Amino acid sequence: MNNKKKKNMLPALAMAGPVSVWMILFVTIPMLYIIYISFMSRGVFGDVVYKFSTESYKTILNPTYFKVILKSLKAAGITTILCLLLGYPLAYIIAHKPKDTAAKLITLIMIPFWTNSLMRLNSWLLLFQTSGPINNLLVGTGIVKEPITFIYTDGLVLIGLITNMLPFAVLPLYSTIEKLDKSLIEASADLGASAATTFMRVTLPITFPGIFSAIILVFIPSLGIYTVTDMLGGGKILYIGNIIKNQFGSIRNWPLGAALSVMLIVITMLLIFIYTRFAKIEDMEVV
Repeated sequence: MNNKKKKNMLPALAMAGPVSVWMILFVTIPMLYIIYISFMSRGVFGDVVYKFSTESYKTILNPTYFKVILKSLKAAGITTILCLLLGYPLAYIIAHKPKDTAAKLITLIMIPFWTNSLMRLNSWLLLFQTSGPINNLLVGTGIVKEPITFIYTDGLVLIGLITNMLPFAVLPLYSTIEKLDKSLIEASADLGASAATTFMRVTLPITFPGIFSAIILVFIPSLGIYTVTDMLGGGKILYIGNIIKNQFGSIRNWPLGAALSVMLIVITMLLIFIYTRFAKIEDMEVV
């Protein structure tokens, strides 16, 4: 190995050390501890009994929990699909704007995250309450005869999830579309392909890494987030995130909460594994 290659490797090696320590301390060890706790037992008073048991994993297959898991997967799936359907055209439009305009539009997308999430969720409750602006508009225009119950429903929870997760779909999609080689689009048009054919056979396949990156960044948080369902569901609508929070909190069943967390970890790792089959992991950019 010549001196030039050695010099190029030095910054990478210097960076690898701190990154490895960070990953071990804040990712690997907590993850292994969660897996370890998931195979323990719950004591009479809610403490963890360090005795091997698979009871928590059996409990997950209980119809009550299993229905909640399926419901959570369905909600996360719908959220992901709708975020892609809304986010792709938006990212496509922004990517074809001048750099300065695109930067401003991206900033507009991120502005809601400059406010407290609880304030945003409370605003949805105020908008959709029985005497709120939405119901007043519907009744006033004669679309409905009496107010509709929006709050504490799956529909409002879904709206909350979509509005919270949409930027996480737009950013990776924008990053991928913005890098798209325009000459390929021009070549497709020169060969007589229609705009729809060019999109389906050129644009869509090339931007697939960004699409799958958006799926990961939206689906995984949507599956585990509990603040949205707590606020907009009013404690009446349960998803995996709510159950995990309750198990570690008021119910004090850490092994079951850990088992459910392990399930989320497995889903995350599976999605990342599938992603690496189609693209490089470093391509998962958001800006």
